[in-house]
Amino acid sequence: MTITMYGIPNCDTIKKAKKWLEAEGIDYQFHDYRKQGVDPAMVTTFCDALGWENVVNKRGTTYRQLPQEQKDSLDATSAIDLLVAHPAMIKRPILLVDGQYHLGFKADQYASVFS
Repeated sequence: MTITMYGIPNCDTIKKAKKWLEAEGIDYQFHDYRKQGVDPAMVTTFCDALGWENVVNKRGTTYRQLPQEQKDSLDATSAIDLLVAHPAMIKRPILLVDGQYHLGFKADQYASVFS
């Protein structure tokens, strides 16, 4: 089983998700957006699999600081450009398990993914 978690290491949700995986003895790779970066192809894949509206983290500071007109005109194309420019706006974590993408972290959600 190949597992990759995408995110930013100092994010609280990422920390919880990592802790859960480690407690369950599940090996995974971690892709750090800040160190390893993101590119349009990766973000497009996330958006195709999960829906761009779901991938954009609207609760974070980065999104809230955007001009209203930019928020109002968001669509699939502009969202991808924005997420590549501001990876902190990608909702976290994104988990790739054997070719399937999962978004966010809840213990029961992960339990069903790995059952």
